[in-house]
Amino acid sequence: MTDVASGYPRNISLRVDLFDFDLPEASIALRPAFPRDSARMLVVDGSYQTDRLVSDLPSILRPTDCLVFNNTRVIPAQLQGRRGNATIGATLHKREGLRAWRAFIRNAKRLHEGDDIDFGNGVAAIASARAEDGSWLLTFGGAEPVEILLERAGQMPLPPYIASKRPTDDRDASDYQTMFAELPGAVAAPTAALHFTPDLMAALHAVGIAHEMLTLHVGAGTFLPMKVEDTLDHKMHAEWGSIDAATAARLNAVRASGGRVIAVGTTSLRLLESAWREGEGIVPFEGDTAIFITPGYEFRAIDGLLTNFHLPKSTLFMLVSALMGRDTMQAAYAHAIADGYRFYSYGDASLLLPAK
Repeated sequence: MTDVASGYPRNISLRVDLFDFDLPEASIALRPAFPRDSARMLVVDGSYQTDRLVSDLPSILRPTDCLVFNNTRVIPAQLQGRRGNATIGATLHKREGLRAWRAFIRNAKRLHEGDDIDFGNGVAAIASARAEDGSWLLTFGGAEPVEILLERAGQMPLPPYIASKRPTDDRDASDYQTMFAELPGAVAAPTAALHFTPDLMAALHAVGIAHEMLTLHVGAGTFLPMKVEDTLDHKMHAEWGSIDAATAARLNAVRASGGRVIAVGTTSLRLLESAWREGEGIVPFEGDTAIFITPGYEFRAIDGLLTNFHLPKSTLFMLVSALMGRDTMQAAYAHAIADGYRFYSYGDASLLLPAK
C-alpha cells in the first residue's frame, strides 16, 4: 500500500524498543581508518555473514553493479555565539532561503523571536521564528554568502557521540569529508562514502563496476534520538535532494539489463527510493524528502546498500532492518560488537545484499 500524502510505501506500527541493542562505549570510533579503504566490512548476503575489508569490494561486487554516491559537501554548520550575556549554540540543519537556515539551538530558553545572535568574526543572525519541533529559523545578516560566513565562524558539525568525547580539530576538516564532496549544503557527512579512495575507485572501474552521483544535503536530524514509543508517531526532518534526468535514465538501464543498483549510504538510498515512481522507475527529482523507512517497507529502487553501523533505536537501524530483516540485523550487529567492529560515522562498514 502507498501513503497518499507522501507517495511512499506505507509503514506499519512498530515499537521503537524492538530496535534496541547494547553497544559498549569502546565500540564507537573517534577517528577513521587509514587508509580509508582499510576499514573492515561485514558482508551480509541474505542471512549469511562474511568478514571482509572495504578494499575487497572489487572482488565481491559484480561487473554489472552500479554504486550510487552522494556528492554533498559538509559545511562548518556548528556555531557558538552570544545573545547579550547568554551563550547560544546553533547547529544549522536545513537551508530555508537565501540567507535563512533552520537550526537546532542549545540554551534555547534564553532566545526569543527577534533576538540578535553574535557568532563572532563579523557573523550575526536574527532568531526569526521558532518551530513546533523546537528548532529556530536564523536569518543571517550582511551581503556575503552564508557559506562564506560559516567558513569564518563555524566548525565541522561532528556527531554528538564523537563531539562529546573529544573536541573538533583540523583533521576533521578533511576526515569528515568524502572524496566525492562537491556541492556544499550538508551538516553531516554521508559516512559510508568516507571509506572510498581514488585507488579503490580505480580498482572498481577496472573490473567494470560503474558509479553514479546524486545529491542529498544531509541534515542534523539524522542524529536526533527518537522520543516516541511507536514508529508511526515519529516525524522525520525534511532534507533537500536532487537526481538529474540522465542519472535516473542510466540507473534504470542498469536494472533493465540485470545489474544491481547499490546505494552507498542511507542518504543515497533514501533519495533513490523517494525518486521511484510506479511504471517509470527512478525519475528526475529535485526537492525535499522526509521518507521514513521501517520494516514493512517495500524497496523499489535499490538492490543493496553499503552503510556504516548505526545507533540503537535509530531511524537508520530501522532502515537496515527493513532491508535485511530485524533478526538478521540484530545477529549481524551482535557479531560486529563481539568481533570488535568500529561503529558510527568514523567506524567500519557493512555491505547489505538482501535475498530476492
